[in-house]
Amino acid sequence: MKNFKYNFMVMALAVMALGLFSCADEPDKYVVASGLPSVSYVRCLSTEIEGTNDDPDMHYTNGELVTEASPQSIVCLVGKNLRSVYEIYFNDKKAILNSSYITDNTLIVQIPRSVPETVTDRIYMITKEKDTVAYDFHVVISAPQVISMGNEYAPVGSLQTLTGNYFIDDPGTLLTVNFTGAGGTMIPADIVDISSDFTQVSFIVPDGAVEGPIYVTSVYGTTRTSFHYMDSRGMLFDFDSNGLDNHGWNGHSSTIDDTALSGKFIQLGDGSAVLNGETWDEQHFSFVYWPGSWNSPEDYDDEGENGIRLTDIADFSDWSELALKFEMCIPSEYPWNNAAMQICFAGVDKVTFGGAGVDIYGKTVAGANNTYMTNNANPRALYRPWSTSPTGSYDTGGEWVTVTLPLAANFVYGWDGSVSSGTLTAESFTSMWIFVSSCGVEGVECTPIIKIDNIRVVPNK
Repeated sequence: MKNFKYNFMVMALAVMALGLFSCADEPDKYVVASGLPSVSYVRCLSTEIEGTNDDPDMHYTNGELVTEASPQSIVCLVGKNLRSVYEIYFNDKKAILNSSYITDNTLIVQIPRSVPETVTDRIYMITKEKDTVAYDFHVVISAPQVISMGNEYAPVGSLQTLTGNYFIDDPGTLLTVNFTGAGGTMIPADIVDISSDFTQVSFIVPDGAVEGPIYVTSVYGTTRTSFHYMDSRGMLFDFDSNGLDNHGWNGHSSTIDDTALSGKFIQLGDGSAVLNGETWDEQHFSFVYWPGSWNSPEDYDDEGENGIRLTDIADFSDWSELALKFEMCIPSEYPWNNAAMQICFAGVDKVTFGGAGVDIYGKTVAGANNTYMTNNANPRALYRPWSTSPTGSYDTGGEWVTVTLPLAANFVYGWDGSVSSGTLTAESFTSMWIFVSSCGVEGVECTPIIKIDNIRVVPNK
């Protein structure tokens, strides 16, 4: 131990001395070389790009030789005199050079995200003396990538926006957005605007659009959205057709007014009820659904009316690959800027509508209670868009928007906002409670109105 401490002190002193010497003389200071660079080959250091030497569903092995790569991929140029490179371009887009990743024989750089305006399929290396050396290399532009739609239940004729990337409108091949029509036909939408960075495309929802995916086509290919327009897959509560509504202690039943998106919806808050860090107000800020009845043994209606288990409506067997979605509307006059919307699923072992005991399947049921909500053992999502807003306040301007919460990523919190000590299984989704309360998240006291419709679970991909 004494020898170890002695050796460690000697090494530390040596490092300190080396540091002082380096600071004084800077023998390793990066210096741009003179002359011209040359490239022998390029290796890909990213894992996002498919490679010819890999299996069809695999991705590049780090370091594989490539002649092409996608934007934002990290590549390594291998050659000679690469310290002479002062600027570097892929097509007409300048990349950022970091001298820490440049040696005489290697240069590591990330391909710019921006889509080139002029495609030459070349890398341009420019020296400090403004000499240019070109190297053949193809930047692979992806087919349009669609992340989300503002409102997946938007009515025909309304202006909507898709968000993603590579919405490129080439003069030779114009960008198109097509909705699913009757019989699987394609119904084109009129495009109103494409953002300059190609990350958003705005359009009018076309007449004749029906439930189904949306297809976006550019010169680089076609993408079918993972989500569906007017998606009814895994519908838990549309408050109109399947008969399910508030079914438990207190909570809000569905309503309808002239702001309705598609029939009835639930409304949390009335514009006067106060939401603050201490709020426990089931009367105004809660929607609850517990399966079951007061029969003994406990049974569950199988006709789609209140009492059925949610797991009998939607398939949760692969729950980690699902997302919870719903449409939401918050008037600008009644913004939300305090507390989190808890969305809590639970199995019959945690809560049922009737009394405790056993059900018709021989499983132990907990009966009606709210204790499962107020602990950290039952995972739930804490949705709080106001907390990430620059103003600390959130509303949708009175418009309906689609909210997406992947189950695996979001349903991980406990009552106080910490990470839950419990885990979910496929049997954890028989009930649902949506309750806006503190959960360790506190903003500014407010009196919000939050309208919710079309609560559903759908595949992530």
